[in-house]
Amino acid sequence: MFIKKIFQGKSDETVHRQFVRFSKGQFDRRAVINVRRNSAIKITTSFELANDLVIFISSLAKWFKVQGILFNKEEIPNLKGKKKKGLFVYDIAKEISGEELKNLASKSYHALLDCVSDMGIDLKIKKRLPKPGKKSKAKADEKFCQLNLDIKYWPQVQNEFLFDLPPETKKAHIEHSYIIKEIRIPKELEKEKDFEKIRLGAKRVGKIIRKAVVDKKEIIKEKEFAV
Repeated sequence: MFIKKIFQGKSDETVHRQFVRFSKGQFDRRAVINVRRNSAIKITTSFELANDLVIFISSLAKWFKVQGILFNKEEIPNLKGKKKKGLFVYDIAKEISGEELKNLASKSYHALLDCVSDMGIDLKIKKRLPKPGKKSKAKADEKFCQLNLDIKYWPQVQNEFLFDLPPETKKAHIEHSYIIKEIRIPKELEKEKDFEKIRLGAKRVGKIIRKAVVDKKEIIKEKEFAV
């Protein structure tokens, strides 16, 4: 999960990709996660976690029935798609291996895929990209992604999504605020005239505030970043 990577100081291209659409300012209620553990596990999240959820489940089973849409900046080999508004769009409906699923989601800007496995995994993701929200009072769709899992996957869920929360957690609501203080342009792009290349290559510098309500107890943590 890209949030975990930030807090562990392991940011990479997938993390950078999450922030290219943001300017300077404060952006609240981002990457919202709800986790409930009973006899099974239910996770609902906002749009930002779509790719992370697909990548997460890809390691839990060998095969998946997959249906949905992939959006990408560049063409994906061996897939037929159409270009719309600067993005290649691919309709997917087939059975694929967990490894192939991971590769597709890792390469894609947005992997809006329903994924089902007979190993107790059922992921559903809405197929329309949400419109950009305002800096404050953003209305996050907390059910953009819905994942139901067998209880046997609790250790993996805890490690990936509740990595900094108590191990006995049964119910958690987590949301994040991005405070971007600076847009830093790399030296190699200082003379670039293509605004889109500058936007995609620039680093966002600031901090992220992670607010969690865990079994009715509030936990707040902060982490500076440059991604």
